[in-house]
Order: sequence, then C-alpha cells, then structure tokens
Amino acid sequence: MAEQEMQHDPDVLEDIKDKVSEPPLFKVILLNDDYTTFDFVVSILTGIFNKTVPEAIKITNDVHRKGSGVCGVFTRDIAETKIELVNQCSSEAGFPLQCTIEEA
Repeated sequence: MAEQEMQHDPDVLEDIKDKVSEPPLFKVILLNDDYTTFDFVVSILTGIFNKTVPEAIKITNDVHRKGSGVCGVFTRDIAETKIELVNQCSSEAGFPLQCTIEEA
C-alpha cells in the first residue's frame, strides 16, 4: 500500500467516534416472594450472576427486606439471557422466583 493510503483523515475518525456509542445498560432485579428459599436465591446469585457468597447473601437480604435486589448491570442481550436462566432454574426447582429488567 502506498504511504498516503495508510494515513487516516482525523476528521473522518472523529466523525466515526461521534456516531459510535456504548450500548445501553440494564439492571437485572430479583423480586421477593414467600416461597423461594434463601439458599436457592444465594445459589442463583453465585451460579448465574457470578457473585461471591458474601455478595449473594447481601443481595438476598435486600430481596427479603426491601422486596427486590439488583443482581447486576448488563447489556440487554446478556440481561435477558440471565433472566431466562433464572426462570428455567426456578421452574426446575419448583420455586416461583421472578426477576425483571430495568434500564440502568
């Protein structure tokens, strides 16, 4: 390639940077119910959301005391996939655990 072809126009690069933005982020929120066990919620948080046990216990306490707890913040696709995994695991275990998505 000729040397001229390898040089980039700074104005064009700046225009591209202006048009590219970060994707929106979404919070995955677990909702409290009267049937799902504390241990099951902790296992969901450690298994699906990769939380440490102390982090999972704190979030589980939030869910129990406040009615909901934030599991993490992700792009939409990842958040929706994690919700599907929670729903599948909960259903298989016979628990009604629900979670929702909210823009961060």
